[in-house]
Amino acid sequence: MITGCLKRIGTATFLLGMLILSATPDRARAESRGRIRGIVMDATGARISGAHILLRQAQRTVASAVSSEVGEFVFADLARGIYELIVHARGFAEHRLPVRLVTADEVYLQVTLEIAPVMEEVTVTGEGGLIEETSRAVQSVGVIVSDQILARAKAVLAQAVNEEAGVHLQRTSPTIAGVFIRGLGGDKVNVYVDGIRYSTSAMRSGIHTFLSLLDPTHVEAIEVLRGPRSADYGSDALGGSFQLLTWPPPLAPDKVEWHGSWATTMNTADWSMGSNLRTSIGTRTFGLVVNTVGRRVNTLRPGRGVDSHSAVTRFLGLPSRVLYGPRLPDTGFTQYGGSMSVLWAPSPGQAFRFHFQRGQQDGGKRFDQLLGGDGNLIADLRNLMLDFFYVRYDRQAWMGFDHFSLSYSFNAQREERVNQGGQGNPRAAIVHEYEKMRVHGLQARAERLWRGHYLRLGGEAYHERMRAPAFAVDPVTSRVTWRRPRVPDRARYRNWGIYILDVFEPRRGSVKLIGGLRYSGATYRSRAEDAPLVGGRPLWPSDALRVSNVSGRVGLLLPIGDRLNLSVHFSRGFRAPSMTDLGTLGLTGSGFEVSARDIAALGGFVGSTADRTAVSTGRPVTPLKPELSSSYEIGVRYRHARWRGELTFFLNDISHLITKQAVILPPGAIGLSLGGEPIVAQLPNGVVFVAASSAPVLVRTNFGDARFLGIEQKWTVELSERWALDLTHTHIVAKDRRTGQPPNIEASFPAPDGW
Repeated sequence: MITGCLKRIGTATFLLGMLILSATPDRARAESRGRIRGIVMDATGARISGAHILLRQAQRTVASAVSSEVGEFVFADLARGIYELIVHARGFAEHRLPVRLVTADEVYLQVTLEIAPVMEEVTVTGEGGLIEETSRAVQSVGVIVSDQILARAKAVLAQAVNEEAGVHLQRTSPTIAGVFIRGLGGDKVNVYVDGIRYSTSAMRSGIHTFLSLLDPTHVEAIEVLRGPRSADYGSDALGGSFQLLTWPPPLAPDKVEWHGSWATTMNTADWSMGSNLRTSIGTRTFGLVVNTVGRRVNTLRPGRGVDSHSAVTRFLGLPSRVLYGPRLPDTGFTQYGGSMSVLWAPSPGQAFRFHFQRGQQDGGKRFDQLLGGDGNLIADLRNLMLDFFYVRYDRQAWMGFDHFSLSYSFNAQREERVNQGGQGNPRAAIVHEYEKMRVHGLQARAERLWRGHYLRLGGEAYHERMRAPAFAVDPVTSRVTWRRPRVPDRARYRNWGIYILDVFEPRRGSVKLIGGLRYSGATYRSRAEDAPLVGGRPLWPSDALRVSNVSGRVGLLLPIGDRLNLSVHFSRGFRAPSMTDLGTLGLTGSGFEVSARDIAALGGFVGSTADRTAVSTGRPVTPLKPELSSSYEIGVRYRHARWRGELTFFLNDISHLITKQAVILPPGAIGLSLGGEPIVAQLPNGVVFVAASSAPVLVRTNFGDARFLGIEQKWTVELSERWALDLTHTHIVAKDRRTGQPPNIEASFPAPDGW
């Protein structure tokens, strides 16, 4: 199957490449072209010479310039489009602004640099690729720049979201973390890197195991898109989307330019230390940026030397020192890696970008599952590795579009979890669960400015294949036995989508309308033929699923004067059943799980709860369907010379939630086989049990609806050139729409939780 998928990807790439080549340079030159000219000055009006000006489009450097002795700069022979202008000079804060080149006319700019950071922020992903000030984004977006990332992220990247409205950090152990947006996280918030999907269908419901392998020093900016974003970024964006932008390679206007930076960090709370070296070189047509990083995090000292997570503290009220000293054992780890990005522009209207990054963690442990937590003897996270690569072709003025982009990506994420529980029994089996996900992807998009419209068409497709052998080792006899992995070995998953987005703004700064539509699909397949045989039976059955869905968004931004903007927005999101949902069968931490296909053959029904008190709901067990969301948002954004802020109210209704429920079978089920295990007991209410677990047999099904209501606000006041005051507030209320109780969403809606 993977060979066939690669052949189709290769065929599509070849055909698109032939279309690109068919559009000759002469045809591209025939399109209307213009130029951007301007001056750079300080707050007093004095012109600044020697300022460096970068012009970017679609997250790549298009051109660069240096202001003249009278502060002037010019970019000529530019294709129509939307650009990001970045200006920085020694002694001044960096300034960014979007620039729209709609016709062949000249755009003239007056850029004023301030000593204090300019409070206006620019987003390049919040409006589906439209470069825009965050104050004029229809749906809420937060931008975290590089200085903020490095100041907040002391150990892992997810720490960068601290101090952001509507966003929470969760770290179940020091090495791995998750980002929760508007109360939803894990598999309900997707992650993209430079427009390439980083999330996979094997994501867990809480933390994102591989997010921490993206080192903070590789990232120039983070954009947190709050609210459902499935119309722009596909499945798993019910809560929002987490967008990472890496450092782009530079270009130089006249001569070869070298730049470099070296930084070291140290933190006394965990005696961590680290260092990174980033170097870059740029010419007119070639750019290169390389970053190497290494970090050692040692044992953590919690506040007052007391671990509030410890079981003896939570349940017995005793200080954690009765188990260990003031520092927490097994909380240290080592992380290292590097990234390289190359830009080659063979002509002014086209460019190739190659990006590769590698990350690895050694020595990590699930501290929450060891002493003071679950009490396991071993809970290792071994050899967490990441290889992430993409190549992208960008072209201006192609086939009637202002910009066209085609990318191929490869993403390999590897881990091995080693556990020994047994309630402290050193003779208990040591379980090894190895997982390596390989993902091949293809992405394409085209953009056009037309009579006040920004039109974007695009599509993406990803083919995933899992390698997940699992086995158990008897520490006494050294005997090795096959074990059912978390998800089936050699399972395959495909997800794809095509979309259209239109942003209409009759004139700059006026009312703005946005609308988008996306059609997405996903397929899953696992085979019993790939399973080891234990007792003459495969460890998992064959299974398959195919789903599709339509998502969309529509919104309005209405300016009220020069300083205030009012926005209203509706979006419909979805999350396709993932490999984790479909493949997590057999004995798990919740009990013994079986597939819907097994239960349907026995005439099973969905239970009202996941415990032995469950009663039949009368709903037959059916194959999983996508989770859906309908989100309504209204917000105001205010900006002034010295202060700015935003206030947003939102409502997010999620339906068809995928939850674990008890299986209800007709009387007389004892002795029947379910999930490869014989049923050994059945209660009068129809709940059944197998010998492998004392909990009822469970099934994942679409059951229940949830409602999230919230308010989020962030205000910044510039007190002086050196001081600023920030106020951040988030309040969320979540409930089950049927019962009024907290929603049955696995690992979602947590309190802020960090180390």
